[in-house]
Amino acid sequence: MNLMDNLAAEKKAAQSILAKGMDNITEKEQEELKQHYAEVKKLQERIDLFKEAGEGLDKLAGTSKTEHKGVEAQTLGDFYVKSLQEKGLSVLATKGGLFSTPEFKASSSTHATGGASGAYGPFLTETDQNGVWPYERPLVIADLFASGTMSGTTIKYPVYDALEGNATTVAEGGQKPQIHLPDPTWVSDSLHEVAAWWKITDDMAEDLPFVVSEINQHAQYNLKLQEEIQLLSGDGTDPNLNGILNREIQSKGQAADSDPDRIFAATTDIATATGFSADAVVINPADYQAIRLSKDANGQYFGGGFFSGQYGNGGIMQNPPLWGLRTVVTEAMTKGTVLVGAFKAGGTIYRKGGLTVESTNSHENDFTNDKITFRVKERLALQVKYPKAFVKVTLGKAAAKAAAKAE
Repeated sequence: MNLMDNLAAEKKAAQSILAKGMDNITEKEQEELKQHYAEVKKLQERIDLFKEAGEGLDKLAGTSKTEHKGVEAQTLGDFYVKSLQEKGLSVLATKGGLFSTPEFKASSSTHATGGASGAYGPFLTETDQNGVWPYERPLVIADLFASGTMSGTTIKYPVYDALEGNATTVAEGGQKPQIHLPDPTWVSDSLHEVAAWWKITDDMAEDLPFVVSEINQHAQYNLKLQEEIQLLSGDGTDPNLNGILNREIQSKGQAADSDPDRIFAATTDIATATGFSADAVVINPADYQAIRLSKDANGQYFGGGFFSGQYGNGGIMQNPPLWGLRTVVTEAMTKGTVLVGAFKAGGTIYRKGGLTVESTNSHENDFTNDKITFRVKERLALQVKYPKAFVKVTLGKAAAKAAAKAE
């Protein structure tokens, strides 16, 4: 190994220690660094001395010594042509004679990947086409109601009040009581449209079909999300639906008794007013959690513990339903409010034509701009024949004064 090789080896060893950082090297490595640094200085001084002595002797001898670097080329063919040019020759000039190039040495460049930003970056980077999309909550409200289809645009139905008068026992020859069914009040529910549109370019449709499919899918979800919001809390002002919470349904405010007690009482109110049995409870996740984690005086969970049932009896229940009813836990319901209802008997969602997704390049200047317009829409109506089949329960205990006044 010559002086230059020794110098390079010592520098490399010193740099590997320096790369660890001043605060991360051991005392042993510190001593090794001193030795490498001293050896580098020693070797560099010898090399510099040899170089300076050579240049000084050349000057004294009156000679100008220049180093011939030789021909630099990347390939053998390129090396041959450049060697000819250095001699003042061309390929044609070598006809009939002999020309030999100096020894060709291949490029000494080291091949390296260069990382993600280097020449081989595209080969090193993999693309996972399954993107991370924003959370989409499950849509559950529409499934609670009965469903139907309609051919017109409005569905109309009569609502009758209670029978006037009552039959009774009558003495011989006595006047019989009269009864009367009042004229009905006609109520109507009309179709309402929920829709959205978006554009893509022709190139995107051809080059990224999987992305277009994802866009379409999430657009349809967004439409269904708006449908759910309307079914629950639409204010009835055109073009909004009249949601179930804004109908003339029953309600239970805060009281001294517990939330679970009043939820059960709501099922009784439904049965008393309509004869229907409640079939579902819709509750916010935070409210369900508060009830699920409630404990008795002994610190035992009413719904069973996290390892077994209450007091070690039975197995653990996974999201137990409230009072045996289908319990729908969803962010669609506002915190602090529970909706109890006989959904299938009390209300129906009517649809016309179903959900449609259409596209065209004839909208505005789409054709000349290589664009496609997509549209998604649906038409539906919410019919609530029996508003008394639903009860809105406000959770929480009433203030002490209000509770005493109510008593």
